Amino acid sequence: MKRFFSSSVSRALGRAVLTVFAIAAGALPLAAHAAALDAPLACNETGHQFIADLAGQQLIDPKPTRVESNSINAFSPAQGADLSAFGFHVFAVVGYEKDDPMFRVGDGEPVARSAYGVVVFGSESKVKNAVTSAGGTAIVHRVAPLITAIFCKRS
Repeated sequence: MKRFFSSSVSRALGRAVLTVFAIAAGALPLAAHAAALDAPLACNETGHQFIADLAGQQLIDPKPTRVESNSINAFSPAQGADLSAFGFHVFAVVGYEKDDPMFRVGDGEPVARSAYGVVVFGSESKVKNAVTSAGGTAIVHRVAPLITAIFCKRS
């Protein structure tokens, strides 16, 4: 059988392919940051801790995309971040901490001294069942059909 490449060309090609695979394998964790937020949603943290941890892990954009009148700041998941809570896909992260420069203040009465949570795709009843089954104490609130908030607050 006739060889199409010299042995030096084959070795160079092999090294190039291995280099491409190594680069791709190294880039995978950067391309898809997956995180389950069940533990922090046990309501044992402050709004600052919750948001600062997610921002520090580059799982959310550290600048809020929206601020509600009750001072709840909404943060978007970072590009490539795959956040979940109790098995539901998270599409927004929310939080607030009084007198904390990380958060912007709304024009109304703040919802609490400290609050945080997530907004997920799922019906209120299914989300509530999942939170309760996991032993969670978070507030589950219907935002819209199939959109539900999982929320912790301290007065």
